[in-house]
Amino acid sequence: MTDGKQYFLELVKHPVKFRMFLFSKLPSAFFSGVRVLGISEEKAIVTVPYKWFSQNPFKSTYFACLAMAAELSTGLLAMMNTYKRNPAVSMLVVSMEANYFKKATGPTAFICEDGKLITDTVNEAIQTGEGKIVKVKSTGKNKDGDVVAEFYITWSFKSKKN
Repeated sequence: MTDGKQYFLELVKHPVKFRMFLFSKLPSAFFSGVRVLGISEEKAIVTVPYKWFSQNPFKSTYFACLAMAAELSTGLLAMMNTYKRNPAVSMLVVSMEANYFKKATGPTAFICEDGKLITDTVNEAIQTGEGKIVKVKSTGKNKDGDVVAEFYITWSFKSKKN
């Protein structure tokens, strides 16, 4: 594991530092209660509660809050692979697809297990100097383990070599 990855993992796992990051950079995630349940080089788990700030008029979690948690589960793995890289690597969501299977009426945990795929794509972008894209999956489950939604987030990575 590179020093940048290790440092990023420590930042995310630090309860105060990461909450300050959410508050300053992703305030909607902070206020809707999105939290990181776990992260490693291979996967990230992010939860979103069902509460007043994240609900819709149909007594379930608003789709945008679900999308926020799903995107963050993939984005953490992307940020971990681009954090303090030399050369620097830019990252951008270029598309998102979603499938909903069940009403989210309680906490929903999104897991992305595509860390290796993201690592390989970032490394390829650095090696080739070309922009590379990767489509990764985040699956949201309720407390009973039922799949609530699946999100497919497509990321673009480009090395900022001079």
